[in-house]
Amino acid sequence: MESRYLKNINSPDDLKQVPKSDLPLVCNELRQFIIQEVSRHPGHLGSSLGVVELTVAVHYCFNTPYDRIIWDVGHQAYGHKILTGRRDNFHTNRQLGGISGFPSPQESEYDAFGVGHASTSISAALGMSVASLLKKEKDRNVVAIIGDGAMTGGLAFEGLNNTSMDKNNLLIILNDNQMAIDPIKGGITQYLVDITTSETYNRLRYKAYRVLQKAGLINENKRNRLIRLTNSIKSGLTRQGNNNIFEGLNIRYFGTVDGHDVLSLVKILTEIKNFSGPKVLHVLTQKGKGYKPAEKETTIWHAPGTFNVQTGERYENENPNIPLFQTVFGETLLELAQMNEKIVGVTPAMPSGCSMCIMQKVIPNRVFDVGIAEGHAVTFSAGLAKDGMLPFCNIYSSFMQRAYDNVIHDVATQKLNVVFCLDRAGIVGSDGITHQGQFDIAYMRCIPNLTIAAPRNEHELRNLMYTAQQADMGAFVIRYPRGKATTANWRNDFMKIEIGRGICLKEGNDMAILTIGTMANPAARAIENIENEQKISIAHYDMRFVKPLDTELLNIIGKKYKKIITIEDGVLNGGFGSAILEYFADNQINIQVKRLGIPDIFVQHGLPEELYKILELDTEGIKKEILEFV
Repeated sequence: MESRYLKNINSPDDLKQVPKSDLPLVCNELRQFIIQEVSRHPGHLGSSLGVVELTVAVHYCFNTPYDRIIWDVGHQAYGHKILTGRRDNFHTNRQLGGISGFPSPQESEYDAFGVGHASTSISAALGMSVASLLKKEKDRNVVAIIGDGAMTGGLAFEGLNNTSMDKNNLLIILNDNQMAIDPIKGGITQYLVDITTSETYNRLRYKAYRVLQKAGLINENKRNRLIRLTNSIKSGLTRQGNNNIFEGLNIRYFGTVDGHDVLSLVKILTEIKNFSGPKVLHVLTQKGKGYKPAEKETTIWHAPGTFNVQTGERYENENPNIPLFQTVFGETLLELAQMNEKIVGVTPAMPSGCSMCIMQKVIPNRVFDVGIAEGHAVTFSAGLAKDGMLPFCNIYSSFMQRAYDNVIHDVATQKLNVVFCLDRAGIVGSDGITHQGQFDIAYMRCIPNLTIAAPRNEHELRNLMYTAQQADMGAFVIRYPRGKATTANWRNDFMKIEIGRGICLKEGNDMAILTIGTMANPAARAIENIENEQKISIAHYDMRFVKPLDTELLNIIGKKYKKIITIEDGVLNGGFGSAILEYFADNQINIQVKRLGIPDIFVQHGLPEELYKILELDTEGIKKEILEFV
């Protein structure tokens, strides 16, 4: 598609030179650009397609970057990046050394706040709005654009509560598409539908604001009386008759608005942006808008990989017969649930991502998608466990950080039998610093009453899941990576694993390698390469458990070897290697230990194999470290 306007837009100032009547053309060009680029360079598609008109309208109406625009969730922001000087570099999106898939202040002054996890925008934007007032920057606008299910998160409501209390001029744009990755479940969705269907009320209330404001008949003192009046009107027009939640919190509400009518969006944003006090604009959008396959199957086209734009054919990765760890988890959970009626599944808006949807299709009444609410997912699981159920609570490693207190206070202190499955542990890849699962070993192993395990392959994952659902296992953590398993023949007969028991994968005489989780695989290849090339005899132990450690095995290793190397795909500070060092030090075992893992950095975005190479945690890097140490 030939570009008329987009090719010349390198900043919002360039966008403002476009005649207002031609903004729909800009939207069409922007949408087609996103489709073409993401088809070749995989990323998040549906969310950004759904906010094209909103993106154009916001940058047309506001003075960015002086005005602050905060995107929540961050993968809505592809159009934003393209309009703010990153069009020509957009083909590097999520690639090593390229631009980030999420807004990043380190990347651009137009990215007002780092956003990779959901539900943070209102709190952050409120802080900025209050800061502007304190600094007497009365002309600065602050906008939080919250969508893709982020309003189901508790932090969003904490932000709303604070917004109603403190003086501010925050504008919250609610991008309502009734979707996260999967369709949103829960009461907030139905509530937004109820607001949406009250078109007569919304139209009358908005007109009242416009007329009174233009006539100079409304000010802060009279605003609350108008809200009470319009709520009275609503009570006669809606089936519920109760107050709008936003107005009940003393936040002015405008909506609903067609999120795909860019001219109407420009008109209303121009009119309300300078209203004093907090306000909400409720915008209705369709995820995947403008690309038929993405409109039809929104979950699949959330992040579809590479695809043919014309046909909608998605290209499969190599070795399609080898499953993802996520598939192994989902299939195994269903098998165990069919064997054990106490098992239930709990996930915070990730049933497809973690493959809990497999059990959900067969036993829907025993799977609970609780929305983007990790803390609630953990405490809800604790309640289930307290009264006799056995929840498998699947939360991505980096998202579990948001539920840390709940793990300690609601599960560990009460020794409840909750199985935490930490998906996306280790290096995740293209999603970058906000999604790398590098911290979970360190932040989990200091908590009493937890068992922490990591399978080296899909068979161990199945056996650990089988073990965790045995009686009286207490709180049990299983961490595993994103990506392919090792073989197509992944189904095995279940076997209970002894808690805190490692395994010798290979005998050796000169030194020992201790690994946790899937780091056993590149380590095994490195050992084989070294032994084929040099006369060095290397033992290899898969410890399997970070907590409790196999102390019997460590005592044997400590007596037999003078040098060992520990290898993990988590942070070195407080991680698996630290646990080994602590045991040897506490027990006066004199042994030289070298730790391999992630240093004290945030790991940027790139393909996992690229990042493991940079971190020297691939086969060649481990081989190099062994040879230097031996």
